[in-house]
Amino acid sequence: MNTYNNVSIPNFKVSPFKYVTRAIVQCPVESLLKDDQFQKGGGDLLNENLLPFEKEKRSVLVKRKDAVTSDKYSCRPEERKTEELVNYGIINLDKPAGPTSHQVTSYARDILHVKKAGHSGTLDPNVTGVLPIAIGRATRIVQLLLTAGKEYVCLMHLHKDVPEEKLRQVCAEFTGKIKQLPPVRSSVKRQLRERTVYYFQLLEIDGKNVLFKVGTQAGTYIRKLVSDIGVKVGGAHMVELRRTKAGPFSEDDGTLATLHDLADAYHYYKSEGNDKFIRKVIQPVERAVGHIPKIWITDSAVESLCHGAPLHMPGVAKLESGIKKGDRIAIMTLKDELVAYGTSAEDSQKILKDEKGLAAKAEAVFMKEGTYPRIKA
Repeated sequence: MNTYNNVSIPNFKVSPFKYVTRAIVQCPVESLLKDDQFQKGGGDLLNENLLPFEKEKRSVLVKRKDAVTSDKYSCRPEERKTEELVNYGIINLDKPAGPTSHQVTSYARDILHVKKAGHSGTLDPNVTGVLPIAIGRATRIVQLLLTAGKEYVCLMHLHKDVPEEKLRQVCAEFTGKIKQLPPVRSSVKRQLRERTVYYFQLLEIDGKNVLFKVGTQAGTYIRKLVSDIGVKVGGAHMVELRRTKAGPFSEDDGTLATLHDLADAYHYYKSEGNDKFIRKVIQPVERAVGHIPKIWITDSAVESLCHGAPLHMPGVAKLESGIKKGDRIAIMTLKDELVAYGTSAEDSQKILKDEKGLAAKAEAVFMKEGTYPRIKA
């Protein structure tokens, strides 16, 4: 048990699984080209193993070329004071094996001495990996991440020897839309439901041990997926599981931090006045909307949205292409600050061309009232 700033953090057991999977995932392209599944088009790490939002190629459509933002009001997310970041940020936390996700979130909250913290996408106690934790005013952003796609690396143990070709064939059957009955011990109603497996790649087979990577729709139970595969190959169970992506957060994006990293960073910040590390560990809340399309608004439109008003066409300065009516979108200032997230009332082209009507409705507002003054357009 270690103590940092009067907060006790258990010495969690470190699993070598994290490093084993990283070594395999980051294998040379030459070895991938020799992989049978890669050759068949099902295992291309560079092109196919992407979550849906990662495949989207959007361009920025400018509606008002004369729209500019004033330096008198607010600042860009990366320019926020560290004190504000600690109370309005998000952490890409590497959950250790042992504690529950709620316990890990509680540890993070206590380390930072903030009143609120929340995580997105609960992991079972023995599961490790990416666990986004929002702190302070940013806590509500976790709701936006709950429905984002996830990626896992799993170690599955087969109960009998299975020919590789048959195993690949069975795993391929669990790609695309599948029917899944949640486990007996789960947080949702136990009824058959449809989920999408975006990709399924066998990374390594060593006897009865099978290491695979899978990208799934939110709410897909990997332990149940392994069990269902086992039904078709004579039995299988999950040995170990690590989440490697949760929406826009990844274990390989350079931001993943452990609880001890967080505690050390906070110590340097508070005790030595060095905020270099805490600013790396805690990211602006805007990072959490990286997986959804965006609409940027004029300075004059910001304050009305902060008071709960919907976004009308005249307030739009620019937007991303490919937005459809009803899509979840992020509403941003011209300084790239998150104002709110909500749903689009029209598609990109209509918003771009029309000067009257509703552009979007806000569901959750994050910017404080008064950050931008009321300005006549």
